[in-house]
Amino acid sequence: MSAPVAPPQAAARRRVLIIEDEPDLVRGLRDALEFEGFDTISSGLGREGVELARARAPDLVLLDLMLPDVNGFAVCEQIRQTSPLVPIIMLTARSQESDKIRGLESGADDYVTKPFSIGELVARIGAIFRRLQRSGASQGGAAASDEIRVGAAVVYPKRHELVRKGKTYALSFYEVELVRLLAERAGEPVARDEILEKIWGVSGHASTRSVDNFIVKLRKKIEQSLDKPEHILTVYGFGYKLAP
Repeated sequence: MSAPVAPPQAAARRRVLIIEDEPDLVRGLRDALEFEGFDTISSGLGREGVELARARAPDLVLLDLMLPDVNGFAVCEQIRQTSPLVPIIMLTARSQESDKIRGLESGADDYVTKPFSIGELVARIGAIFRRLQRSGASQGGAAASDEIRVGAAVVYPKRHELVRKGKTYALSFYEVELVRLLAERAGEPVARDEILEKIWGVSGHASTRSVDNFIVKLRKKIEQSLDKPEHILTVYGFGYKLAP
């Protein structure tokens, strides 16, 4: 008599860590995400959130900027020390551009300004996971797909790194996907709205400033001069293109 065959295991559910001190917002996010099939864990404190990120290895982090014990910038930097590739979306009530830029510089992949639509945020999260899945499925391809050359810079999508003139820079999820999209369409203008939809998973009603801010981040790592970019070019009133 043959031994019974064990049923195939279900695919692991994606885990989202919510670091947010507003109970009603946490409840709404957990309900929406779990309805979409994600597992969630949460904390209302920054230090505890950092420990959860280390212990539970989430697939994505939603991080409030204003926490009662430590600000979100510091939390983001600490999570990045041990989890350099996990996507981090910063939730902020601040609308000042300088705060958003600081959040991106501290390691956040994106920011959403309160009040926001939970439906739109869930759509962005779903888009991230779909892009990650497609990226992982394509990594068994030819060696040529393992790197993208932009001028003197070389982008390594698998490692989320950019190397230019001997210096290595870490790249966020959105930076990698933005380079990939522009490289696939090199020489062709790509509209801001299309970039938002394909990478952020949202349509053009959302602010295109996310795209502009990530272009600035990439230019700082790729271009010789920010005032006169030679590789990532602005198509005024439309979007961006990568010089062929």
